[in-house]
Amino acid sequence: KVGEQKPPKEPSSLQCMHLAVVACGDRLEETLIMLKSAVLFSNRRLCFHIFAEDSLKPEFEKKLKEWPSSYTKKFESSIYPITFSVGNAQEWKKLFKPCAAQRLFLPVILKDVDSLLYVDTDVLFLRPIDDIWHLLREFNSTQLAAMAPEHEIPKIGWYSRFARHPYYGTTGVNSGVMLMNLTRIRSTHFKNSLIPGGLTWEEMLYPLYQKYKNYITWGDQDLLNIIFYFNPECLYVFPCQWNYRPDHCMYGSNCRGAEEEGVSILHGNRGVYHDDKQPTFKALYEVIRDFPFEDNLFQSLYYPLQSKFLDTVHTLCGRIPQVFLKQIEKTMKKVYENRVIVYLGANHRY
Repeated sequence: KVGEQKPPKEPSSLQCMHLAVVACGDRLEETLIMLKSAVLFSNRRLCFHIFAEDSLKPEFEKKLKEWPSSYTKKFESSIYPITFSVGNAQEWKKLFKPCAAQRLFLPVILKDVDSLLYVDTDVLFLRPIDDIWHLLREFNSTQLAAMAPEHEIPKIGWYSRFARHPYYGTTGVNSGVMLMNLTRIRSTHFKNSLIPGGLTWEEMLYPLYQKYKNYITWGDQDLLNIIFYFNPECLYVFPCQWNYRPDHCMYGSNCRGAEEEGVSILHGNRGVYHDDKQPTFKALYEVIRDFPFEDNLFQSLYYPLQSKFLDTVHTLCGRIPQVFLKQIEKTMKKVYENRVIVYLGANHRY
């Protein structure tokens, strides 16, 4: 319209969705499959922030360059060394799984990044990252991070039964999928059990670890639970379909959101992609791993997945295949429709 003002253009660092992951040890393949699932389905451009041991850096660079150009143009990637800005680096590195504590330092290291989605290496996206990224808009004025509950049912949840330290809510939260407004985290003074006044995120981390290190089992996730126990108004809790783990089906189905909408983000903790304890999780991992990039999504991904799922119906998780298939089917239909529209538009002759 004449005279209508256009909104200011986003700074280049905000034009993409920022995704961070920490990879050490034998997590190269798992991380690449996670990144592949992100690129396959997402619409908006992605910025990958990969924190990796020095020995893995050339492997990541080599493998990502091997992807077809139709996909490499959808993302840019930066690879960082493992670093801890406060405290004893060796202590942090051995806190839980190798290097997992690195996630606690993302607000300090990525100073130019406003918002970020952190995920563990054993995560698979079954729908566009765009959809979880939109949840940032739902944060109220005090919320600066989002996670899903560790469990839906307190009587069988780990924290409610065994934790010896403070934790968020009635069942604690799981940090395998964590959406963060880094700008807010950097500018907030957090209530804590150390001093009467507030501490910044960086000031708080090491003293908090020192105070609770003899009581924590799950490393950095426990520290995050302690932080949000004292600052519950800072946390947005998203439903379980955004961080769906074997615990949601191995004791019977207990994630209602996934039953209704399908799994949005699959989190294969407990090593289930690599053993035969939960074949439904392993099937999804292997099908995405083996999918040839330029092939038809339905023919080379969805149909093999359906076929593999037939072999898992004897398991508790395998009895509810629609929970795993619903969202990925919906996502693939959208991707296919978008490609057809783009193709027709490019070839249309007036």
